[in-house]
Amino acid sequence: MGTALGGGLAGIGLRQPHYQALMAQLPPLGFVEVHSENFFGDGGAPLAVLSAAREHYPVSLHGVGLSLGSACGLDARHLDKLARLVDRIEPVRVSDHACFARGAWLGGDTVHASDLLPVAFTPASLDILVRNVEQVQSRLRRPILLENLSAYLSYADDCIPEPQFMAELCQRSGCQLLLDVNNLVVNGLNATRQARSGLDEASLVEDLAAAGAHALAFIQALPPGVVGEVHLAGFRMPTAAGQLVVDDHSTEVHAVVWQVHAAAMQRFGPQPTLIEWDTDLPELEVLLAQAHQADALAADVMAARP
Repeated sequence: MGTALGGGLAGIGLRQPHYQALMAQLPPLGFVEVHSENFFGDGGAPLAVLSAAREHYPVSLHGVGLSLGSACGLDARHLDKLARLVDRIEPVRVSDHACFARGAWLGGDTVHASDLLPVAFTPASLDILVRNVEQVQSRLRRPILLENLSAYLSYADDCIPEPQFMAELCQRSGCQLLLDVNNLVVNGLNATRQARSGLDEASLVEDLAAAGAHALAFIQALPPGVVGEVHLAGFRMPTAAGQLVVDDHSTEVHAVVWQVHAAAMQRFGPQPTLIEWDTDLPELEVLLAQAHQADALAADVMAARP
């Protein structure tokens, strides 16, 4: 079983360009996180690297393919592969997204969207998610975590506020929330920026403040004890009026995301926190600095609590 090598609660994503440097340096970290599907093979170099990392760090498995919101049910082969990986690695956490990616045509053929598509916030969608989450947890013999999504559309029949929807999902299924703070901010930005006819620094400051308020309201609407992990990431600011802000995990964590994260820790206490960086990967030292910043912020928040 791996140990955290004196690290705090913060971890980083274990990505191929950093394999060699991480294993050579073995820097102090709370954990490393990988995309589960990248290690579904029964052998090979990626699995060997993950097994080696597991000797030194707790591993968190974060999936993108369970499609837990799909009305057509789960992919049995996908769940089998995940279960084998969980048995092999013994991760500290297993997570996926509150989304769907699979659907069935009227003829019965199943199609995969290769994307994380938002579910409708309705009682019917909630029932589907609860049923599928319970099936996964029964197979894995452990609770899982579900991440709130960065969504670029909504549905006309949405009738449950998203924080309430996620809280009810956790309460009914026994899962926990993987609180992606960056997703909250991105959703808040997209809700405000689409109405802009211009793009100037003053409006950007206003929109970032509004996005932060949106994220804080979401956090305040969640019950205590529901959060089991936090994701922090960066996003690129829009370059044209009306342009969507894309959750591309390509930059350092934005200042407003750090601010919201501090508020989340004040409400829920420090939680295992991932620095999520998936595109335009920097040197390993940049990721480690962001993780150390997360640990320092957690220490400051705890010191200030009564």
